[in-house]
Amino acid sequence: MIDVFNKIRDLQAAIGRLLIPFEGLPSLALRLYLVPVFWMAGSSKMLHFTDTAAWFGNSDWGLGLPFPYVMAFLATAAEVGGAALLLVGFATRWISVPLAVTMLVAARTVHWSNGWQAIADASAPFANERVADSVDKLAAARSILETHGNYDWLTSSGNVVVLNNGIEFSVTYLIMLLALIVMGGGRYVSADYWLGRALPTAK
Repeated sequence: MIDVFNKIRDLQAAIGRLLIPFEGLPSLALRLYLVPVFWMAGSSKMLHFTDTAAWFGNSDWGLGLPFPYVMAFLATAAEVGGAALLLVGFATRWISVPLAVTMLVAARTVHWSNGWQAIADASAPFANERVADSVDKLAAARSILETHGNYDWLTSSGNVVVLNNGIEFSVTYLIMLLALIVMGGGRYVSADYWLGRALPTAK
């Protein structure tokens, strides 16, 4: 049995050596996946900055955060600047930290009360009461659309769903950012790597 484990270990080590030239690709994939996510979120906040700050600060219909203009500016700057830095892989670990913080804040203040799921699906794990209640509502909406609308045209771009707006996406992005904090921008595929090679190491 020990020989089997040793052979598996040796095989894994050999595969690892073969994959060294490609070890930066997972970081690149994570970065490129997150770029449009944060660019769209940040640019939307920037274009509607006054409304964003009002939503951040209002405790009745918004998030009720302190210093809403400061918080809105920091979130916008992190997302827009973060998208640009992730694109080229510069200061990847550093920019991933404030982006991770924005995801934590979003998960806690915006999505937490809705449970896990982004799209309501009563058959999925972690379906809460809110999701279970969406089944009848979705069926009623479909019935109305089928009776009074051109249902085939309305659903030609995708199924009608209930947006639950849970923490699923924000937690997923948080996990990806945590991976980038550990992995960095990626060997051969990031400005961080090439700058690290070009600049002398501090003694």
